[in-house]
Amino acid sequence: MSTVVFDRSLTDDLMAFVSASPSPYHAVRAAAGRLERAGFTAVEETAPWPSLPGGHYLIRGGALIAWFIPEGAEASTPFRITGAHTDSPNLRVKPHPDAGRAGWKQVAVEIYGGVPRNTWLDRDLGLAGRISLLDGTSTLVDIDRPLLRVPQLAVHLHRDVNQGLVLDPQQHMTPIWGLGGPDDEGLIAYVAKEAGVDPDAVAGWDLMTYDLQPPAYIGRDGELMAAPRLDDLLGAHSAVMGMIAASQGAPSHIPVLALFDHEEVGSESDTGAGGPLLGNVLDRLIAVRGGNAEDRLRALAATVCVSIDVGHAVHPNYVEKHEPGHHPMPNGGPMLKVNVNQRYATDGAGRAAFVAACQRAGVPSQVFVSNNAMPCGTTIGPITAARLGIHVIDVGVAILSMHSARELCGSDDPYLLAAALAAFQGE
Repeated sequence: MSTVVFDRSLTDDLMAFVSASPSPYHAVRAAAGRLERAGFTAVEETAPWPSLPGGHYLIRGGALIAWFIPEGAEASTPFRITGAHTDSPNLRVKPHPDAGRAGWKQVAVEIYGGVPRNTWLDRDLGLAGRISLLDGTSTLVDIDRPLLRVPQLAVHLHRDVNQGLVLDPQQHMTPIWGLGGPDDEGLIAYVAKEAGVDPDAVAGWDLMTYDLQPPAYIGRDGELMAAPRLDDLLGAHSAVMGMIAASQGAPSHIPVLALFDHEEVGSESDTGAGGPLLGNVLDRLIAVRGGNAEDRLRALAATVCVSIDVGHAVHPNYVEKHEPGHHPMPNGGPMLKVNVNQRYATDGAGRAAFVAACQRAGVPSQVFVSNNAMPCGTTIGPITAARLGIHVIDVGVAILSMHSARELCGSDDPYLLAAALAAFQGE
């Protein structure tokens, strides 16, 4: 059995991973660095792939797929997949970013995903992502100092704010970044100079704001951890660490790691779970080892995927919002996410398989089900199950403040989840 050795160092590493991942592009770079240190090597999609045993990974934009071929694996050997996503709700820079009113320089942004808008007010924001150049290359950018701010309206000008705050996404969520007018030096010229790039060479960009407050242990005994982007960098990090642990053993399946982009907006992209990227990788892994259509169908028929995303811990101030018989708690271990309307992909057999993996790892588990009166979110799980026709189990970690600019989880949960994933993939 493969496990992850636990002390707080794994949670410390999650904190470092989150801090190094202000955008999906930075997240896959951080994941790749950990894989490389564990012996995985990069491959290019346009190049021939090796068929020998070992670990490899590829990166496309904000997505990363990694795999480990064990000794003796046949073309029909099934896969054990762990999937998560790299994107988080935030504010993203528009194609014409330079704006301003009443003597203020502002940046035009578009809201990405399900953002609780009030959580982005009065925060020191950095700017990160990538800029694309005329020669076809891209450069990662991370301005990790206070650059932007979405200012709250003073209570003196909004006396009934505590009776209800309504923020118009167009009018009220535009950040400021200085004094002057939109005709001054533009944002992209500034970002290009920060990246050491000629501003005239910049032809496109994928830039997003992020909260600069670093992750931190909180609580009397540090039993809780607050950080931005836990949805779903916690899942991505645990999947990476579980994959590394599984590759150190002798798994009977082929472990695969799939980190997707664009989950928060529906997954319908070339780097999202709704696209063909994962299926193409699995097909190539079968074909490069001499497999045919029959081998592919045999392999997929026995393949299992764990879809990892955070879930709701019971909120002490809003207990009535939760299902009375299911109150997941931080540090209670990974939770199986169940929804009979297939917003999550877990069924009874999948629940049994993952509980068995938790027992092999020596970690507890719990279950999340939504209150019947509350709409249920979804994950990459049902999409992956329908697209590939494979068995999928949805799991997660219980957190508070999901989609906020800053979220909260248990300090032990990163280890508990990674240990369960290592046991699942290393069987």
